[in-house]
Amino acid sequence: QVQLVESGGGLVQAGGSLRLSCAVSGVIFSSYAMGWFRQAPGKEREFVAAMASSGGRLYYADSVKGRFIISRDNAKNTVYLQMNSLKPEDTAVYYCAAALSTYARIISRNYDYWGQGTQVTVSS
Repeated sequence: QVQLVESGGGLVQAGGSLRLSCAVSGVIFSSYAMGWFRQAPGKEREFVAAMASSGGRLYYADSVKGRFIISRDNAKNTVYLQMNSLKPEDTAVYYCAAALSTYARIISRNYDYWGQGTQVTVSS
């Protein structure tokens, strides 16, 4: 059974930082490209960051570029999203996703598995 379990969300003031983690089980983690998406109330799910299965290619949404960093630890079957200089507009439920692919994916329909999401709230 494939499981993606996010953690690390919470309430933070604008300008602060959070680090999200996503623990993956039930798949050969190193074969999967990983991504982070988010969904704010009343809005569609949007791409945040993605990386190739090797960790060598990184992609970011323009809205988070320079503030967020995606990384992975294949030994721990975990992907991370370091979020710095948080803004109120970053408030959303954040989801990690896994795609059986060497290449990073930025479109949600190209992902095979999803986590349940973790809430991030940034106060002004």
